[in-house]
Amino acid sequence: MAWVGRRNGRNFGYGRQLSYAGPQALKDMFGGGHYGTVKAHCDRWQAFVKWCRSDQGPGFNDARQIDRKVLTDYAAYLRDLVGRGDLAVSTAQNRLSSVNRTMAALRGDQCVKLPSPSKALGMQRTGVRQSAPQGLDREQIQQIADALCRHHQQRAAAIVLLARATGMRLREATLADLPRLTREAQDIGKINIQDGTKGGRAGATAPRWIAVDDHVRGALEFARQVSPAGSRNMIAPNENYLNVLQEVVRPSRDILHAHNLKGFHELRAAYACARYEQITQYRAPINGGQCCLIDRNRDREARRQISYELGHGRIDVAAAYIGGLT
Repeated sequence: MAWVGRRNGRNFGYGRQLSYAGPQALKDMFGGGHYGTVKAHCDRWQAFVKWCRSDQGPGFNDARQIDRKVLTDYAAYLRDLVGRGDLAVSTAQNRLSSVNRTMAALRGDQCVKLPSPSKALGMQRTGVRQSAPQGLDREQIQQIADALCRHHQQRAAAIVLLARATGMRLREATLADLPRLTREAQDIGKINIQDGTKGGRAGATAPRWIAVDDHVRGALEFARQVSPAGSRNMIAPNENYLNVLQEVVRPSRDILHAHNLKGFHELRAAYACARYEQITQYRAPINGGQCCLIDRNRDREARRQISYELGHGRIDVAAAYIGGLT
């Protein structure tokens, strides 16, 4: 039920239920696109709605009743969860940010929001990886790929192999232009990750070259074998990215979990740690390496290179994949 006129009805014209109104307003705000972003905001909004309906919440089911005090009370509730160890600081901040975004979508203004989720929580997220990534062992990755193939999930297996071999995000591995990458690998020995990239980082203004080795070649070859007929990537001509998420990626997660892999993003961290060791000849800090103490310049150069290869613009982002300076 999209807003079609004045925002003077229950939930600002988006329906009777708070749980329904938020997602509808977000879909309008994003014009029906940005599926992943909308899904993330919706999931966090539902956590807020659940709190609103709980004994600890205000009992509201109408967004018109939500004011700054309600958001402040919610921040206090999240702060308590973090303090008990039941919630990560980053998760709490993301939930507050999504409530801000959803309220703006519902209201059509910025009048009811928490200006700074981190200040509201009184906590700062570290952005530094605290545990060694899963998926470092290539034998484990091959076992996962084999298990996926046995369950007729060849495309999911190809995405796993591409992500581990190149550090691609899930979306990048799904949308990768396989003929172009194969041609680059054969002709110049490196590939330029450009499809499905985040934040508009694509094209000549944002090259992202990855050196090719046998693992990359093997992942590309397998991906081309299982790519749907008439397609240059993992999406069939009669599908879209959302179809692949629902019908290929989502069913594969149980197999990933059964083989001790939390998700596809862990493969980026595994790639980053392996690259750090290649560049510095030391294990990554999260795996006990001491390069950052022994040779700070070499450590910094490795972080710069890894940030570039993962498609980030800032060197400090590498800490989320390989660990901080110990």
